[in-house]
Amino acid sequence: MSAEVKERDPLFSPKNRKLLSTPLNRDNPITVQVLGVCSALAVTAKLEPSVVLALSVVFVLGVGNVLISLLRKTIAPRIRIIVQLTVIATLVILVDQFLLAFAYDVSKQLSVFVGLIITNCIIMGRFEAFGMANKPWPSFLDGIGNALGYGWILIVVGFFRELLGSGTVWGYPVFEKIGLYNWGYENNGMMILPPMALIVVGIIIWVQRSRVRDLIEEN
Repeated sequence: MSAEVKERDPLFSPKNRKLLSTPLNRDNPITVQVLGVCSALAVTAKLEPSVVLALSVVFVLGVGNVLISLLRKTIAPRIRIIVQLTVIATLVILVDQFLLAFAYDVSKQLSVFVGLIITNCIIMGRFEAFGMANKPWPSFLDGIGNALGYGWILIVVGFFRELLGSGTVWGYPVFEKIGLYNWGYENNGMMILPPMALIVVGIIIWVQRSRVRDLIEEN
């Protein structure tokens, strides 16, 4: 959407609600647009860092899209990319310092991948395609919607990789508690290796695109 959203639109008009819902399904940034796949592969061996990175992207993209929208009329076209990178870098530094202060163990697990949010093509894409062309409230909804669309993929991948690879969910020994090991089950160590992340993401992309195609054909 490149045109300005009409000023009289209510906060949660159908058009605005669509900004939140569409990235969760029909226009998901990972499964449909195939953006941000690198981090989806890198941090999803466990559920906790997957959730933390997803929340970090929600904050950076939601707040960043609003800031870009507020600044859009004052940014010279020649420096718009520099300004966008500056906004992202500032927000990412805030997230990184917050994690270091209040979630140090998770921060160490995420390592450099928090900083790599700066280069996440989903964020730069939304700044350029939406924040630079729309008002703050729709930009906020667009940022939150796309971040949630990105985040739920990370969480699903992290859940299954940790469950099947380590037998735990958020560190809780699920398979041990239900006695699955007594039946001869062994953890699938391959699930925590990077290639399995690609396979899990590929399966989700296949399922999601099949559903989207069915919805389009129904309509």
